[in-house]
Amino acid sequence: MTQPTLPTETLAAIATGDLPTVRQLLLDLFCEVAYREGDFVLSSGQSSTYYINGKQVTLHPYGGLAVGRVLRSMLPSDTAAVAGLTLGADPMVTATSVVAAMAGQPIAALIVRKEAKGHGTQAYIEGPTLGADSSVVVLEDVVTTGQSALKAVERLRQAGYRVNQIIALVDRQQGGAELYQQQGLQFETVFSIQDIQQRWAQRQA
Repeated sequence: MTQPTLPTETLAAIATGDLPTVRQLLLDLFCEVAYREGDFVLSSGQSSTYYINGKQVTLHPYGGLAVGRVLRSMLPSDTAAVAGLTLGADPMVTATSVVAAMAGQPIAALIVRKEAKGHGTQAYIEGPTLGADSSVVVLEDVVTTGQSALKAVERLRQAGYRVNQIIALVDRQQGGAELYQQQGLQFETVFSIQDIQQRWAQRQA
């Protein structure tokens, strides 16, 4: 997919604009580079008439900045770190940590491996070692069944961290929110699938 050339004023708006403006620009970027309609098989094995590739947004130079600004604004004040299961969450936790640092707020970025490292410390979690009971928020790009973020929560809790919240960029509304509720986890999402589909349809008209 060819990366679109966005005007420089868009970067300025993402960098310095108010959060509603940044959120709208982020929604448009999802529609432009990440959302597609057709016949797809998801990683969960489910069939779908649409697909969202969140990494097209989180790895986009403007998208990463927008993601970092929006997600940082949603974090509780006591957040010590943001974390997520590799690979989808990697650019999200990095962007959020960097944006927070630029605002004078030290928030670490943690990456949770799917399998333990095969050498050295054989750790599941990459990143700074935090104090026991540090508050960590798990990030996810697109939530379907919710299993990926839940695996990250379990690994982080095993490491002694306090994890009570998951924040996603997009909720496909296919069971993830219900799973998190059953587990006693607070769940917030930047966009629902309806938000993206409605905006995508407007842009196609």
